[in-house]
Amino acid sequence: MAKFLEYQGKEFFKQSKIPIPEGIVVSTPEDAEAAAQQLARPVVIKAQVHAGGRGKAGGVKFADTPEQAHTLAGEILGMDIKGLEVKQLLVEEQLDIVQEFYAGVIINSAQEVRGPVLMFSPEGGMDIESVSQDKIATMNVDVIKGLMPYDTLNMVASMGVTGKALRQIADIVFKLFKVFQKMDCRSLEINPLVLTSDNKVLAADCRMAVDDQALFRHPELGIKIGREFLKEPTEFDLIGWSFEASDFRGTSYVAEMAAPEEVVKGGYVGYHGIGGGAAMIGMDALNRVGLKIADYADTSGNPTASKVYRTTKLIMSQPGIEAYFLAGFMMANQEQWHHAHGVVKALREELPKKPGFPVVLLLCGNKEKQSQEILKEGLADLDARIEIYDRDRVYDATFIAGRVKALVDEYHEKQSLS
Repeated sequence: MAKFLEYQGKEFFKQSKIPIPEGIVVSTPEDAEAAAQQLARPVVIKAQVHAGGRGKAGGVKFADTPEQAHTLAGEILGMDIKGLEVKQLLVEEQLDIVQEFYAGVIINSAQEVRGPVLMFSPEGGMDIESVSQDKIATMNVDVIKGLMPYDTLNMVASMGVTGKALRQIADIVFKLFKVFQKMDCRSLEINPLVLTSDNKVLAADCRMAVDDQALFRHPELGIKIGREFLKEPTEFDLIGWSFEASDFRGTSYVAEMAAPEEVVKGGYVGYHGIGGGAAMIGMDALNRVGLKIADYADTSGNPTASKVYRTTKLIMSQPGIEAYFLAGFMMANQEQWHHAHGVVKALREELPKKPGFPVVLLLCGNKEKQSQEILKEGLADLDARIEIYDRDRVYDATFIAGRVKALVDEYHEKQSLS
């Protein structure tokens, strides 16, 4: 899912007239101080990262003065929160909070009647996961009928909310669902939704994720890669995504795992998995024999030969890799001759540039016999160290990784002698 930072999601709230605190996005301590001066009141400084638990990690701090905002911003910027570096902050007005609530919408694909589920709880805050079920109202929204304002009014009232806050909260929950629909979200949450001492209700936070398959309908979002991606995509990543962007026939997931300057130092393999779980087996096995992967790739779900071809070409384009490893560690329920044709075409174009280059191919599943023949015949005349394995070795990850390591060592020796 394409995830959005808090301040980005709040912009959609603002457009939909969901009240939010006044805030300014900054990226330096100096800007944080200036933002606090502009807001002219005590502020809260919030790390902007795609991770929950920011408060517990020290990524949310309160400042009473602009000078204090400068100091605290300097402490938060550069922090590591669940493996993510803090590069941006939201400097926001402090609120005098009387009560915290939770409101959210998710897609529930496990139910018999699949669709959006609207949720509301009078107990919001950091530990919403621990709130008992009797304190959370849920509603399966009929995608044909839709949602009516009285639905959210009844939902909020059923949780004991009364007084002036009732209609404000019900209105926000209704608008929240409308944003969810409009933006094709997979999940959209306000936690906490707060009631202040002056009887105002505001969305104090936002967690938003849009369905990858709907991003073509939202060019205004400027999403470069339509999948969960927690770092700035490299050129390699963008090329890999282009294989998926307009072709949904099977999966072709490709991502750079090591910077090119690291790969050229040695010990890296161009990695091509088939199936997510099976791919992990191969990665782990390579690590155990002292090799590292330059990229992660997965072509599964019965992709076309053209997708496999482009993925293989991209993997082979990485300067400094010392082997190409096709890791089909399970007997895939897909027509494997598409893999065979794609791999053969790509390797016939790339291997002449790399004499003696190590290649290990493990491929099994539907049309296995024909696929093995395609690989063996198509690659037989190439100047490369190619080993091809079938289902007899499918679960022997230690052996296969050992063969990759042996061929890499042999390649090193020949390179040093030449």
